[in-house]
Amino acid sequence: MSAIGLPASRRRRTLRKRFFATPLQAVVSAVSLAILVTVVWKLLNWAVFSAVFTASGGPAACEAASGACWSVIAARWRIIFFGLFPYDEQWRSGLACLTVVVMVVLSCIPAFWTGRRIAAVWILGVATFYVLMKGGILGLPYVGEEQWGGLALTLFIFVSTCLLGFPVAIGLALMRRSELPWISRTTGMIIDAVRSLPLISILFTFAVVLPFALPDWLQGDKLYRVIVGFALFFAAYQAEIVRGGMQGVAKGQDEAAKSLGLGYWERTGRILLPQAMRNALPATINQVVISFKETSLVIIVGFFEILASGNAAYGTGEWRFAYVEVYAFIALIYFAFVFSLSRYGAFLERRMSVGQR
Repeated sequence: MSAIGLPASRRRRTLRKRFFATPLQAVVSAVSLAILVTVVWKLLNWAVFSAVFTASGGPAACEAASGACWSVIAARWRIIFFGLFPYDEQWRSGLACLTVVVMVVLSCIPAFWTGRRIAAVWILGVATFYVLMKGGILGLPYVGEEQWGGLALTLFIFVSTCLLGFPVAIGLALMRRSELPWISRTTGMIIDAVRSLPLISILFTFAVVLPFALPDWLQGDKLYRVIVGFALFFAAYQAEIVRGGMQGVAKGQDEAAKSLGLGYWERTGRILLPQAMRNALPATINQVVISFKETSLVIIVGFFEILASGNAAYGTGEWRFAYVEVYAFIALIYFAFVFSLSRYGAFLERRMSVGQR
């Protein structure tokens, strides 16, 4: 039981025992509390009390203040969220981001946890996102992928990576467990080779090097090549997570399914994979969170995702001093998405009682 739920007298005794049991412990606790209060006060004073929030005063008002310059966000938020997307069409980019959020939220509702419903949600959501971003139909002006940027591009890369990576990961995990040595060993070599390479090198290879080895008709746009490389990297790690979940399923269940006359695909789809994905849920959530944060690496190969958009937001001469505020705002965006994913993962673990006996 935590100290908060105890009676007042017992709570005081508990706190005294934990933090002030000896003179040395009392000094350490007091010094630590003083440092914590000082840091929190300075942070609040910089971020809130002495900060400038409106863009009316411009950079001059920020330079005269002693706190944070949130005016740069008020003045340059369009660049951060929409990047190079045409100004008059930025509503499409915003609506596309909202579509992805709604798609993910619907995917988290248990009522949609059937194969057909979840497939319908993702197919409809991705199609809506793509139509809104690219246009060319329904009276929407065409916008090429080279003009995509900001938060919409980050979400597109993340969703596409998961959409392509999960099926490939399951396929690789099953192939590595194959009873045919040449299949299992070849798959293991592929997985280990991909996992031994840094993600940046894979992105650079797919974005820059691969076009030299492919015919023109097979090259495609650089964005889609990078997404394929990202999905391959994700699949290699997720395949090992899924394989670990499969190893946690008792072999007797597979033998019992064989005795009932079930074929390989029935045993795999109805018995092995559901239990394996349940066992692998904590590590899967962790891998998804990591993949969302790693989308920032595409800036290395020239994409204008949200981090590059933030660099452009303060890159002009008048706002160059406000880079800390821009990065703090982008960090808050990443935190909102990642914290939501992690909390939902914790909810799933409690719902499915993963790791409990």
